[in-house]
Formats: sequence, structure tokens, C-alpha cells
Amino acid sequence: MDLSLLTAISPIDGRYRSKTEPLAEFFSEYALIRYRIRVEIEYFITLCELPLPQLADFDHSLFEPLRDIYREFTPADAQRVKEIETITNHDVKAVEYYIKERIDALSGISGEAGISGFKEFIHFGLTSQDINNTSVPLSIKEALAQVYIPLLEELIEQLHDYAEAWKNVPMLAKTHGQPASPTRLGKEVMVYVYRLEEQLRSLKDTPITAKFGGATGNFNAHHVAYPQYDWCDFGNRFVSEKLGLEREQFTTQISNYDWLGALFDAMRRINTIVIDLDRDFWMYISMEYFKQKIKKGEVGSSAMPHKVNPIDYENSEGNLGIANAILQFLAAKLPVSRLQRDLTDSTVLRNVGVPMGHALIAFQSTLKGLRKLILNEEKLQQDLDHTWAVVAEGIQTILRREAYPNPYETLKALTRTNEGITAETIASFIDTLDVSDVVKDELRAITPSTYTGI
Repeated sequence: MDLSLLTAISPIDGRYRSKTEPLAEFFSEYALIRYRIRVEIEYFITLCELPLPQLADFDHSLFEPLRDIYREFTPADAQRVKEIETITNHDVKAVEYYIKERIDALSGISGEAGISGFKEFIHFGLTSQDINNTSVPLSIKEALAQVYIPLLEELIEQLHDYAEAWKNVPMLAKTHGQPASPTRLGKEVMVYVYRLEEQLRSLKDTPITAKFGGATGNFNAHHVAYPQYDWCDFGNRFVSEKLGLEREQFTTQISNYDWLGALFDAMRRINTIVIDLDRDFWMYISMEYFKQKIKKGEVGSSAMPHKVNPIDYENSEGNLGIANAILQFLAAKLPVSRLQRDLTDSTVLRNVGVPMGHALIAFQSTLKGLRKLILNEEKLQQDLDHTWAVVAEGIQTILRREAYPNPYETLKALTRTNEGITAETIASFIDTLDVSDVVKDELRAITPSTYTGI
């Protein structure tokens, strides 16, 4: 079968391709090859900026044409790299040979025949992981900045808008699934705004690090060829200034992956908050606090014509569950490697875009669900009016203030009953209290709709 939306094995590249397609620029095989070429060329350019005698005659005006190799890189170019890989059986070596091919072509076009004489400084002194462990973190950083974070911020903004719009809407709270001191709908939504903003800040503050230091992390090849240079300083500047990452100072052949693990944990916390949000709004719809906008032609159930199911929240919850399982695995697996390296990280790293793909599907589904909501204030008010027992906390607290004897026990005896507590029940109780008329007026002002705190 030819690969298509219908034949793709993963729903990320099949059913949900329209939601995840922006990530192809960062996590596809094409994207990985492009990032590798970018790192190789920027490394070569940085070498040329050193006073290395063998590179002294390199024409710096060729830097931009060299950069065009990755800036103008196409899927057809990536296919050429894959063709080379069929011979080398090594993906990073194929990238090196491809760049050398392009340098030879550039020499012919530019008339600078001598440029080919410098091409052995492509991948000079490096091991594959110097390229992989810079390319992958760079792709993650840019995917976060350009796709993941903007969508998350859109979700937060939508929630903030609702929090503002509903800030004065009283709502019966539920603790342990039972009626509790009333709250305001906008405040409950604001809880999620606050939580997501805090964790997004933590995510942004997590450094994204890279390994760059040769075959076993010691710059052996660089040092033996040019012992007069501080290659650690060179590596720090290259990774920071050219790639915008932080270089890990002590490594084996591969990245320590500790900060990548921290990043994945931060993403997992964000996903967990959205799962919590999904479940709450699912429950609010079940409680009829919200109705859902109906789209003509859509079917809620194949058997029950009346149904409008909260499927967006369910879709989001399911995708976030998959994302978190993968993120947990990545965070736990990647920092573990036998001695100076084993190959298990290589295949695992190819999946770092998968949990982000599931998160994108989820965030979009949650947004879709939120934007279908129709507030049913009548139902919220009805629940408040039917649950006058919740004012007991406020009444007994004022009675405590007034040194009334055993106020908690008195209200407990009144309200813990299978008979309904009504406004009349509370009013009659207040009338029997041995307190001043001023205090009684204060107590009568407490209603389920007004007892919502600050």
C-alpha cells in the first residue's frame, strides 16, 4: 500500500494529520535530516571563524550560499540523502556525504574551484551524536516555540476569557461529589488558568541542553589536531551562539538527557492539568450546567438520535493519556545508557515528536469543546436554590464569632437530615436564635447565591 492518510499506521499521520501537520517541519525524517545539515554547516562556518591555518583562505562570502543548503532544503533533497544512506548504511554519514556533494556543486557554479579543498572540515572531529544530540534538542526547542506553546497559550486565553465572562456566576461547589460551599464559575475556570500558566512558566524556564564533545565527550580528535585551542570554550560558544542551546559540560558519547527528562516531565504536568479540566467540563455538561452548540448534520450516537456527546473532552483525555505514557517513558529511559553509550537512545529519540503530536490533537479538541459551550445559568441557579444546607458553614461561623454556644453542633443537627433544607427551614432556624436583630439580619443575608467568598 502507498502511504496516505488512510493507510498510515499512526493516527498522528493518518486520521489526525490535519491537526498534527505543523510538527512535520520539526519531527519528520525530512526535518531531522534538515536539522542535521543545519548543525553540520553551522559547525563548519564556526570552524572557519577560528584562526585555523588550513581554513585561513576560505572565502567567508560563501557562508550564506552554504546556509542556503539547509534553508532551501526540500523533500527531494532529503530523498537524495536517503539514497546515499542505502550505500553508507549510516544516516549521519550520509548527511556528511550529501553536504560534500553540494559543496562540489557549489564550487562548479561559483567558479570557486578551491572550495572543494575545504570539505574535509565537514564533520571534522565529530561523532554522530554531536549532530543528533544538537539536532533533536534544537527541533524540540523550535517546535515548542512555534507550535506547542502558541496552541497552549490559545487554550489558556480561551479559559481566561471564560473566567472573566463568568466571574459573577454563582455555582454550587462539589467536594467528594457532594454539595459544598458555593463558588463562582469564573473562579473555578481561573483555577485552570493559574495552574497552566504556572506550569507553562516552568516549561519555558527549563533549559534545553545539547551534547557536543566528540566520540567520548572529551574533544579527543579536536585536541590532538589543534592542541593550542580551548575546544570546550569553542563548543560552548557554538552550541549557545549558533544553536541557542546550552552545552552539557561533562558527557559520554551521548547527551545526559537529564534536562530533556525535566522538559518531558514539565509537559506531562501540563497534560495532566488539561486532563483534569477535560473531566470537570465533561461533568459540568453531564450536570447540565452547560449545553453544547449543535452542528447540523452531526450525529451524537448511532443508536440514540437525541444525544450530543461531550466527545471533544473525551478525545482530548485519551490523547493526553497516550502522550503522558510516552513522556514518562522518555524521561525515565533516555538518561540511562550503558557505559559511554548504547544505541537504545537513538531509536527512542525518533519518537520525541509523538507525545507532542498527541498533545496538539488534545489541545485542539479541548478548545473545540470549550467553544461549543452554552452556559445554562438556570440550571446552576436551580441547584443552588435546592441546596440551602450549604449556608450552614457561614451561619455557624458568625455564631462562633458571637460566642454562641455549640454553633457547629447546632447547625449539624439542623442540616444533616434526609429531609430537604429549604430557605424557609433556614429562616425559621434563624428566628429561634438568641442573638441580636442585627446579627439575625446578617444571617438572613446569607443565601446559596451570595455565599461565594472572594
